[in-house]
Amino acid sequence: MCAKPTAELAERLMDAAIRAADRAYVPYSDFPVGAALLTAEGTIVTGCNIENASYPLTNCAERVAIGSAVAGGTRVIQAIAVFAPRVETVTPCGACRQVINEFKPAGEELWMIFHTNDGPELVPFSEILPRAFGPRDLER
Repeated sequence: MCAKPTAELAERLMDAAIRAADRAYVPYSDFPVGAALLTAEGTIVTGCNIENASYPLTNCAERVAIGSAVAGGTRVIQAIAVFAPRVETVTPCGACRQVINEFKPAGEELWMIFHTNDGPELVPFSEILPRAFGPRDLER
């Protein structure tokens, strides 16, 4: 079951996202982003954005974290924290939202955790990608 993360867990995930942002490779935009996700197994996996001189080849922090988690055998993500030090709150781009949707729990909510000056804000993923198209739409 993928329950809403506790305040303590949300803080742990946000702290991990903050640390991940410190490792971002952003020589062109100078806009570091860190992400930390919680797998269904309870593991925290992080990622940071990695820019490229050929701009379309840049990788977002969320997709880097998801790629690492999937490479480690994860197929279900319970929550994702996202942090960018240059703004109070940052949310995933459209491409990241679609990739996140691929690994959300079937029939349950995935939780997004956004940084605010008042502490982590938990938002149901269904609110940031309503009426999403995903793997279950392809089932026969």
